Amino acid sequence: MILSPLWLPATLLAALFQAWRTALQQRLRGHMSVNAAGLVRYLYGAPTALLLLGINMAVLGGPLPRPEGRFWLWVLCGGLAQIAGTNLLIMAFGHRNFVVGTAYAKTDAVQGAVLGAVVLREALSPLAWIGVATSVAGTLVLSLAGKAPRAAELLRATVQPAALCGLGAGLGFAFSGVFIKLAAASLPPETEALRRALCVLLAMNVLQTLIQGGWMLWREPDQLRGAFTGWRNAAPIGALSALGSACWFLGFVLAPLGLVRSVGQVEILFTLMLGHFYLRERFTRAEVLGAVTVVLGVLLVLAGA
Repeated sequence: MILSPLWLPATLLAALFQAWRTALQQRLRGHMSVNAAGLVRYLYGAPTALLLLGINMAVLGGPLPRPEGRFWLWVLCGGLAQIAGTNLLIMAFGHRNFVVGTAYAKTDAVQGAVLGAVVLREALSPLAWIGVATSVAGTLVLSLAGKAPRAAELLRATVQPAALCGLGAGLGFAFSGVFIKLAAASLPPETEALRRALCVLLAMNVLQTLIQGGWMLWREPDQLRGAFTGWRNAAPIGALSALGSACWFLGFVLAPLGLVRSVGQVEILFTLMLGHFYLRERFTRAEVLGAVTVVLGVLLVLAGA
């Protein structure tokens, strides 16, 4: 596969926008429920996606692609997987700090590489499997938070709520990436790459708003109203989410899933800086070591791709 050079800056921008958005969303979590904090990503992201698509069409011209039925199936599956991943990530914040919760979710690169090998037929080399093992080791360091690795402590740390929520979030994001690639690939092959990404993003954000908004209308009507009345704080989260997702989706269109997710692990570096300078959080040496080890692992996955 011949890669377009645009995939790398798109991936780096995606990581930056995502870290920034997650930092804002973490602060919002104290004022909204898990579902409401997740909904604002899609509710305010859809208008941004529509604006980006409009700009793309105005600049490049040409018609919108006509999606087939399978496009909507993949978009629906990807949207549901992303909702699950987002909610689990926000739940992880309630158990550990912002940096650690995000680091747990960063196993989506490894999980995505495995899913890519199974579903998208992206083979894993021996070096990539070493990267998988290294990432698991980093996750264990984060779980133990510098404690002695006794068997009982290891078992308790592995099944603690923060670890389960973070790993579950990573799995949701990994599945979402696979479905996004399938949705983009189902569009007519002559469709320009960025327009493919933006069409998938807009369709997914609209469906996610309807699904999660409908659930909240039934179960959390007060929180749904809060998502609208708190638009001043929520709208920037949706805008950053749409910008980040547009970059992620473009990367998925232009390069293999494992490659994009692995390079996207630079997000943890942005996260460390935001957690320290913006959220004023303190983190231990063990947490930093664990985060760096996770990043090292996914870089090995990249090197072996």
